[in-house]
Amino acid sequence: MRTVKRAAALTFALVAFLAMASGAMAATAPGYEEFDDCPGTDVDPTLQICVVSIVPDGHLKMGTKNTPITDPIELVGSLGPSGQMVVGKFDGGRQKVPGGLVGLTGLDWLTWIYPLSLLNVYAEAELAGTPGNPLVVPFPLPLKVKLDNPLLAPTCYIGSDSNPIQLNLIGSPEPTLTPDPNLPGVIRLTDGVLTDHTFSVPAASGCDLLGLGLIDVLVNAQAGLPSPSGNNEAVQEVHGALAALPAIYPPDGTEQ
Repeated sequence: MRTVKRAAALTFALVAFLAMASGAMAATAPGYEEFDDCPGTDVDPTLQICVVSIVPDGHLKMGTKNTPITDPIELVGSLGPSGQMVVGKFDGGRQKVPGGLVGLTGLDWLTWIYPLSLLNVYAEAELAGTPGNPLVVPFPLPLKVKLDNPLLAPTCYIGSDSNPIQLNLIGSPEPTLTPDPNLPGVIRLTDGVLTDHTFSVPAASGCDLLGLGLIDVLVNAQAGLPSPSGNNEAVQEVHGALAALPAIYPPDGTEQ
């Protein structure tokens, strides 16, 4: 945690120096294209730093179901002096749920009627609120998870905006932070793992195409939901970058 806080302090100091030259914001500078989704000062004039975080590997265990992360999750947001994040992009990935629809419902007879390809279920993470400051520990990340399958209603979710899966992630180990030698104002984050073993998970809801709630009951019974704190686990391998906004958007024009 001390390493991350020191890096954050150094980055904010760098931003304060660069901000003296900032005025109207420009299009993304050459070489900084990975930060295209960073909200700039046209969104909020107090924003100073952009954070790009990518999770290519890990897993999310909710109740009795453990889903590996195989499709990268990406979060892009900008921070001001208060540490409040303005999100520019969140891609929660599309993770294949082991056991598919049969494993989620316990209805083995589905394999007699439908091809296996139609029984795959995918978990898609979505934000269920505003993330906290990823440069401090723990990092608050409110999520809801959509369960996607043609035989499930499009409203099938675990968690909601009003009752999210509230992760509070800590670095174990903390990412390595290294200034980019080729891009001034950029710090690279590598070799980090974010974990949380304390969150609770709400019940699934909205899954039945007929609106009767019968599938909800089956999914919750098979997945052990709702699941209290201590029964769940999030592990996210993470890499990414921090960048000073005046470096991303040079003050020589109007931001896109």
